[in-house]
Order: sequence, then C-alpha cells, then structure tokens
Amino acid sequence: MTAQSHGASALGEFLSSRRAQLTPAAVGLRDYGDPRRVPGLRREEVAQLAGVSVAYYTRLERGASLNASAQVLDALATALALDDAERRHLHSLSGAGRQRTPRRRRPAERVTEPMRQLMDVFGDAPAIMLGRRSDVLAWNRSGHALFAGHLDPDSPNRPASRPNTAKLVFLDAHTRELYGADWPRKARDVVGKLRTAIGEDPDDPGLASLIGELSMNSQQFAALWGEHRVRSWDLAEYRMHHPLVGAMEVLQHSLPVPRSAGIRLVVVTATPGSDAGAALQLLARTSCAEPFVAPDPLAPLLNSADFVARSSTAVPTGAAIPTE
Repeated sequence: MTAQSHGASALGEFLSSRRAQLTPAAVGLRDYGDPRRVPGLRREEVAQLAGVSVAYYTRLERGASLNASAQVLDALATALALDDAERRHLHSLSGAGRQRTPRRRRPAERVTEPMRQLMDVFGDAPAIMLGRRSDVLAWNRSGHALFAGHLDPDSPNRPASRPNTAKLVFLDAHTRELYGADWPRKARDVVGKLRTAIGEDPDDPGLASLIGELSMNSQQFAALWGEHRVRSWDLAEYRMHHPLVGAMEVLQHSLPVPRSAGIRLVVVTATPGSDAGAALQLLARTSCAEPFVAPDPLAPLLNSADFVARSSTAVPTGAAIPTE
C-alpha cells in the first residue's frame, strides 16, 4: 500500500469509526425511531451537520477524495463532536492522505546531555524519557523503580533491547498489577497515544511493526486499536499499586522535549503532604539504597515468545475492558 492510499484508508476508517460511536441525540438531531442498518449516525446526517454534500462526504470515507480543506475538516470535527486531540488527528490523517515527497529517514533516537540535565531538574521525582514509539530512552532511579524495577536499569542504554511502555502495559503481568483497577484506562491511553503517533508519522516502519506485534499478542490491544480513539499526551491521573510502597494516586505529566523530534519526558508527581507523596519519597530512598539484582540469564526476556505466552496466561487477553 502506498503512503497516499494508506493515508486515505486511515482517514476513512477514522471518520467511519467516530460516526458509528455517535447517536442523533448526542449531536442535537431528532431521532424518528426508524431502524438503522448500522449503529451510529448515517453519512447523510454527518454531511448535514458539516454542511457538505453527502456525495463528497462519502468520497472522504471511501478514500476517493484527498483534498479536504482545513475548513471542511474543522466542520467535520465539530459534526462528529471530536475533542482537541481527535481534531488534530483528523488533520494529520488528511495530510497523510495527500501526495507528498518521500520523507527523509529519521535519525536514531538518543538522549543528549541537555536532555539528561532536563531530567535531573526534577530531582527524585520518577522520570522517564520516551521515544516516538514509546521506547524507554532513559530513566532516573525513581523512574526505573516505579515503572519497571523488575527490569535491568541499564536496558534503555541498549537500543536493541530497550523496554517499550506499550509492550509493558499489554504484555507484562507486573505492569498490569502496577495499574490494578486503572489498567483499562491506562490501556486506552496507550492505544490512543499510538493512534496519534501513527497519524503524525504513517511511514514509520518501526511503529507499524510495534502495532502489528501488539495486535498479534494481545486481543485487548487489537480490540482497542479498532476503536480508532486518540489521546493527548499532556496529563493523566492514575491509582498505582507498587509492590514496595503500596497504593498511591499520582499524576503523570508528559512534556515535549525541545528539538527532539517527538521525544517526551514523563514525570510522576503526587499532592504534597499526601500519602502518595510520602510513598514516592520512600520509593526514591529505596531505589538509592537497594542495588538492582540481575535476573537469571536463562530467564525469558520480555519480548520472547515464552514470556508472551506466560503473560497471556497470567493476564487473560479476553477479559472485558469497561467502556468509557
């Protein structure tokens, strides 16, 4: 599939999925009770709300029209009740569908000294540096202890074996337990961020490979991927349960790193004086006091087939994910 046809297909799939998740009442239309062949809004209803012809909207959904203006896209975003992240995603998909010159190969992701200095500014607060595909490029001691204390702390320094937070969330039983009851929401956020990423960079083979691997190894990921939801990267609140310091309600701040081509710094905080704040302080002291003990070299690795099989047993892939 060419980049142009892929972009057109992705745009059509996104429009169709968002249309299917709306009811006439949700967008202010009167529902006369007549039976509908498929759930959600009809194409003619979306066209009416956006002020375009039904024929033109149909061409957009079928990928036969690649020249939608910014004004038309904004009208469609309003008609489909898209939030800011979804609106940006719609524009990205439309841009991906247009013919464009081949993009130059992106340089390998690496953490520079200014990036490490930025991470150091946050002191003992758990912090990790994430690449475009959610690979962990670096973490401080607290970040390693909070998110992946069961993994080698030096693993981000080896590009071939870097941890990937999307894989951890869907394929790692430890991470599933870390988020506990909030895991379904975390899973949706991870998928939504990957949707945003591929909308911005549809030609990235590494990103396509990651999505394919997750779809093959996690039924839950495949189901969520089919919903075409997108998420912003800014701020999220989760209740985490760490095996060393217990339950805590934390905020995960995602900050873009200047001049880094998509790299972001994720910093975890808690309300000052709260039990969660005390737990994070304890975790920081513990991470400095207890050295990492390397696992048995014969133990299965995170990305091995045996690990995926064991994780699938520990974490049933068919478990239902609550709807929002």
